[in-house]
Amino acid sequence: MSDARIVVSGLSFSWPDDTPVFDQLSVTVPDGRTGLVAPNGAGKSTLLRLVAGELRPSAGSVSVDGLLGYLPQDLPLTGDLTVAEVLGIAPVLRALAAVEAGDVAEEHFTTIGTDWDVEERTRAQLDRLGLGHVTLDRRLDTLSGGQIVSLGLAAQLLRRPDVLLLDEPTNNLDLDARRRLYAVLDDWSGCMLVVSHDRALLDRMDRIAELEAGGITFYGGNFTEYEQAVQAAREVAEKNIRNAEQEVKREKREMQQARERAAKRASTAQRNIASAGLPKIVAGTLKRNAQESAGKADGTHAARVSAAKAKLDQAERSLREDQKIVLELPRTAVPAGRTLFLGEGLRKRELFGAGVDLAVRGPERIALTGPNGSGKSTLLRLVSGDLEPDAGSIRRADGRVAYLSQRLDLLDDDRTVAENLAAAAPGMLPADRMNLLARFLFRGARAHLPVRALSGGERLRATLACVLFAEPAPQLLLLDEPTNNLDLVSTGQLEAALNAYRGAFVVVSHDERFLAGIGVERRLHLAGGRLLEAA
Repeated sequence: MSDARIVVSGLSFSWPDDTPVFDQLSVTVPDGRTGLVAPNGAGKSTLLRLVAGELRPSAGSVSVDGLLGYLPQDLPLTGDLTVAEVLGIAPVLRALAAVEAGDVAEEHFTTIGTDWDVEERTRAQLDRLGLGHVTLDRRLDTLSGGQIVSLGLAAQLLRRPDVLLLDEPTNNLDLDARRRLYAVLDDWSGCMLVVSHDRALLDRMDRIAELEAGGITFYGGNFTEYEQAVQAAREVAEKNIRNAEQEVKREKREMQQARERAAKRASTAQRNIASAGLPKIVAGTLKRNAQESAGKADGTHAARVSAAKAKLDQAERSLREDQKIVLELPRTAVPAGRTLFLGEGLRKRELFGAGVDLAVRGPERIALTGPNGSGKSTLLRLVSGDLEPDAGSIRRADGRVAYLSQRLDLLDDDRTVAENLAAAAPGMLPADRMNLLARFLFRGARAHLPVRALSGGERLRATLACVLFAEPAPQLLLLDEPTNNLDLVSTGQLEAALNAYRGAFVVVSHDERFLAGIGVERRLHLAGGRLLEAA
C-alpha cells in the first residue's frame, strides 16, 4: 500500500507499578524507513509493542494502515518448534503433501488457498537471508541465536506486510548476515519503523525519529545526518549557556555596583542634611525619598538578575545530558601470566571438529568472532562451566568466572535492582549499595524497579553492577553479544565499565567500534570447527 503508515493519537501508558512511559503522545509515521532512537528505558520497545497490539494503552489510540509485521527483540519461541512452524507454513505444507499423496479432501484446498508455491517462496526468502541450507523440518534448538533472528524476519516477510516493525533486527547477526539483512530491507517497500543501535542499519533510514521527554521529533536524513544536527544543536546550546552565564555575572556585578553607589550617595546626603541644619521633618522626607529611590533601583537590578538566571536555566535544560558511568574496580585485578582457563581438545556435539584449544592468561582482553552457528556461545558456556565437554580437558583457576549470556538472565526478574545487588553482595552496607547503583545510573526510585520492568540497556547495567561488585569479584568475565539491545549511549557506558575492569574477559561481538573501544588485544576466530588466532 502506497499510503501505509502508523498513526498514534493521545497515547498514554504506564506500567502496573504506575511508572509512566507515555502521556498524551501523538505522532504519525509516514511511508519509508524510519529509525527510532532514544536512550534505553525511554520506551522504544514499549511503543512498538503498543503499535503491534501486545500492550494496551490506558488512553489514546493506535491505528495501522495495512497488514502489520512485527519482529520483537526476544522471539517467543521454544526449541522444539520446527523451521516450518516458526514460518507459519507447516499446515500448508502438510496440506500440500496430502494432496500430492492423492487426498483431495476440501479442507486441504481451503488450507492451501493460493499458496501453492509457498515452499518455493519460502526457500527463496531463506536463501536471501543466508538460511538456504536450513531444512524446513529442522528444530530451533539446533540453530544459533543469529539464525533464529534471521528466521524470525523471514517469517514476517513471508506475510507480505505493508507496515513492518523491527526491534533490534541485527542482534546476534554476524557481518555476512547483517549485509544480507541490509540488502533485503533495501528492497522492501512500505512503512518501516526500526529500533536499532546498529549505525550501519540506521544510516540506511530515510529519517530518524528521536523519542525524548515523552515526545517524538523527526530529523530528515539518516543517522549520520541526525548526529550532525544534534551536535550542531548542542554547540548552540553550549554557546547559549556561556552567554547566559556571562549575562548573570554582568547583572550581578551591576547590581552590586548600583548598591555601592546608592550607599555612597546616602552617606553623602546624610552629611549634607546634617550640615545644612534643615528641620527634622524636611530631613526625614529627603531621607525617605532617597531610600525609596535606592530600593526601586535595587529591585530593577534584582529583576534583571532573575531574568538572566531564567535564561541560563532554559539554556541548560536544552543541553542534552550525557550519562556516564565512572568506576574503579581494583578487586578484579589479575596478575600478569596467571592461567585463568586452559582447555585442550574441547568438543561438544558436532562442533569443534577434532577439538579446540583455548588458554586465557592474565588480564587478557580477547574478542571471539566467527559466523553464526560456529559455536561461539557454546565455547563460552564450556569456559564458564555451564556446559561440560563431550571430549577434552579443562582446568580453571580458583577465581570466580562470570558469564553474561545473550539473554542477560542472571538476575531475579521479580526482585528490584537493589534487592538483586543485595543478594550478590550481602556484605555491602545498604548506603554503599545505593551509592553504587547511582553510579550505574539507578538513582532514587529507579533502584527499586523490578528487573522485569527494565529496558535492555538498564538490565545490562543492573547485571554489570551485580556481577562486577559481587563477592568475590570475578577474575574472568565472559560476554556474549553484550551490545545487543543497547543504544549508543548505553554502549558507551558498557565500554566505560569494561575499561575499569582489571581482570580478563572474552567477548563475542560483531561490533568493531565496540571492540576497538574496549581495547581488545587478542582476537580468536572460530569457523569450520577450528579456533585460530586472528590478526
